[in-house]
Amino acid sequence: MRVTRRGDLSHPEVAADFDISVESVRRWVRQADIDDGVVDGQTTSEQNELVQLRRDKRRLEMENEILRRAAAYFAAGSLPK
Repeated sequence: MRVTRRGDLSHPEVAADFDISVESVRRWVRQADIDDGVVDGQTTSEQNELVQLRRDKRRLEMENEILRRAAAYFAAGSLPK
């Protein structure tokens, strides 16, 4: 991203040099600006934390469901007949 920030090469020239799409270069530059605090937005570390928190939430929800089912199963077995 330093190459594009210095102004030596344009986004299309950088994309051609690295054999990637121009939009990828634009996204990387935009994200680098956010990470550096140049513009407002969600930083890479915040995005990574959000992904991890969502995974943890999903795992905890699954564990709770398993525990609910286990409790219901054992409660059904201890009912008076």
